[in-house]
Amino acid sequence: MAKVGPTNSIGDVVGIQVGHATRRGEGWLTGTTVVLPTDAVGATAGVDVRGGGPGTRETDALDPRNAVQRAHAIVLTGGSAFGLGVADGVMKSLLADGRGLRVGANAGEIVPIVPTAVIFDLGRGGRWDAYPDAGVGEEAYAAARDGVVGPQTGVVGAGTGARSGGLKGGIGTASLVLDSGVTVGAIAVVNSVGSSVDPATGELYAARFAREEEYGDLRRPSDDEVRNAAEQGLFSAVSSAGDSMSRSLNTTVGVVATDAVLSKAQCSKMAGIAHDGMARALRPVHTMFDGDTVFGLSTGVGEEVDVRGLQEVVEAVDDCFTRAVGHAILAAETVTIGAGKQLLAYRDAFPSAVARD
Repeated sequence: MAKVGPTNSIGDVVGIQVGHATRRGEGWLTGTTVVLPTDAVGATAGVDVRGGGPGTRETDALDPRNAVQRAHAIVLTGGSAFGLGVADGVMKSLLADGRGLRVGANAGEIVPIVPTAVIFDLGRGGRWDAYPDAGVGEEAYAAARDGVVGPQTGVVGAGTGARSGGLKGGIGTASLVLDSGVTVGAIAVVNSVGSSVDPATGELYAARFAREEEYGDLRRPSDDEVRNAAEQGLFSAVSSAGDSMSRSLNTTVGVVATDAVLSKAQCSKMAGIAHDGMARALRPVHTMFDGDTVFGLSTGVGEEVDVRGLQEVVEAVDDCFTRAVGHAILAAETVTIGAGKQLLAYRDAFPSAVARD
């Protein structure tokens, strides 16, 4: 039976490290996350884009019909389309470290492949012009390269300015080790138009998929708290956002990874299945106001898998992404957004769900 990995994070996949750069205060509420293959040649990569309003870079290169096979880093970032410039800083850092696709005969003639996906968090901290740039990308890359002990979740990196429905979103991660020894992990930046919470009960959709009591002693919240949440519009990004369409623009992005040896096409399949995990944890999903995008990575340091083994991997991917969304919501904390308004975290909106006797 599959078991949760040692840190229950994507970092349990050998050959994957994660780093964050966070900007909060003085009008800032945003950040960047870099998922870094530790091998200088990168990791075999695929992608699946489902949302109606994606903001991406280098995703066409990951189409199985095209020549590029590996990515040298994956960037998840705030800033909407402005945030795509973060990848310039990551590319600059990779070049300095000699990591990239060799395109010339001489040393250093390389081009790092850095697929990127953004979430919409513009103005969440109060300033429209407070978005991550290349310098933030360099910082997040350095954090990933240098390694961090244990997973960082909640209001950090690309999850800093995230919201989920009318609640605070964030970044979450999860992993599984299969009976075969293959490890699968996921990291999710939850910034969804849809809700992570069942409006009828106040329970997290992801909670029913928890493993080994990873969410602690979660309970069904009180009827009063559910009623209050509905009155405040906490189950819907649109209803809680007023008339401004920009307040309901969102996007959930993430990365799933395994140490199994997979092809580029299989990595794309893995990314596609992760969207099923997203759909179990968020409703509605893949809306016209989301740019939902998931990348798939294979570090290839483990074993090759047959069709049955691939099925076990993608089932674990589905599971891990759902659970990563749950961790993102539970790790989030209440923040002050523009004009002094608070964006409540799940724990503050439904305290009876997480309270201890």
